[in-house]
Amino acid sequence: MTGNSSASSLIVGGAASSPRAPLQTLPPLSLYIHIPWCVRKCPYCDFNSHTASPVLPEQEYVDALLADLDQDLHAVYGREISSIFFGGGTPSLFSAEALGRLLEGVEQRIPFAHDIEITLEANPGTFEQEKFVAYRKLGINRLSIGIQSFQQEKLEALGRIHNGDEAVRAAGMARQAGFDNFNLDLMHGLPDQSLDDALSDLRQAIELNPTHISWYQLTLEPNTVFWNQPPVLPEDDTLWDIQEAGQALLAEHGYAQYEVSAYAQTGRPARHNLNYWSFGDFIGIGAGAHGKLSHPDGRIVRTWKTRLPKDYLNPAKSFQAGEKALTNDEMPFEFLMNALRLTAGVESRLYPQRTGLSLESLAEGRAAAEQSGLLQVEPSRLAATERGQLFLNDLLQQFLN
Repeated sequence: MTGNSSASSLIVGGAASSPRAPLQTLPPLSLYIHIPWCVRKCPYCDFNSHTASPVLPEQEYVDALLADLDQDLHAVYGREISSIFFGGGTPSLFSAEALGRLLEGVEQRIPFAHDIEITLEANPGTFEQEKFVAYRKLGINRLSIGIQSFQQEKLEALGRIHNGDEAVRAAGMARQAGFDNFNLDLMHGLPDQSLDDALSDLRQAIELNPTHISWYQLTLEPNTVFWNQPPVLPEDDTLWDIQEAGQALLAEHGYAQYEVSAYAQTGRPARHNLNYWSFGDFIGIGAGAHGKLSHPDGRIVRTWKTRLPKDYLNPAKSFQAGEKALTNDEMPFEFLMNALRLTAGVESRLYPQRTGLSLESLAEGRAAAEQSGLLQVEPSRLAATERGQLFLNDLLQQFLN
């Protein structure tokens, strides 16, 4: 996520005096389910993931997830779930039986939209044809496969457990299992990576014909092995060349960029992530999961769950670790740090619909951002210019005092 977690606590000019109206229509509702275990923690990963023991506590964790969901049902307000995303960790470590029981329990509590998108994150090292056929039969209809690179030396540098051949086979197995909608995760700016290396990875991914490619630059995050022992990364000029050439290659093959690091074939953007970026609502269940929930009276509350799996599974401890109601002052930044990631931005009218605040609460920052060439001068839309997309943090600063 562009920006930092402390930025939303700053005061936004003009918003404090704007009254917040009750929300006439609540946003679409999604569900994020966090499964925190993986085979091995990667040195670049700052997600809430933990090395799995030989036997996972599937039964206990599914029970906890459903009990956790029960405590958030008060914020559903009659809505249906438009999308579900199993994230991790590596959710594909769980059996189809466990995920089936979980999905059945979720649907008993909240109705599913008739065209619901259900995404499961998976790594090539966890692909088993029989298991993935069973996942598809459960109603899981989209996979997100963590490839990162097809080149062995790059995979070893990233601490990945699969090799390039397994990555290629995983895409084929996904299609054979009945998944006609899947994403490949790729990274660039890897240790000692050249332009040719990066484009080779992209060409291999394109050849596999996924409906969606997430292509993002490796960054060094605190509390990771790479942060404490930084690898040698490409120079800025090389990174820029990779970005420009890669975007051109993706566009040439029909992958339209619709978000900072997301590229999709026509009609195949990730609906779950689009809901995040358009300030929709999402329930987050599982160890360390985050949620954002709107209420008809205008309150918008961010929640976060107990982080460590052992604590999350401890009946003596609460699932919820904390919550925070967003203030009027925080709302412009909170809305825009998501919406402006979209290359086309959002319609201006979405801001009052989703926040209960008038567009006037954005006026001062909007004028400054337009004058600096970071925000498009378009009354009906809130969208970054090409320059604004490159300097998104600078753009967002216009909405902070």
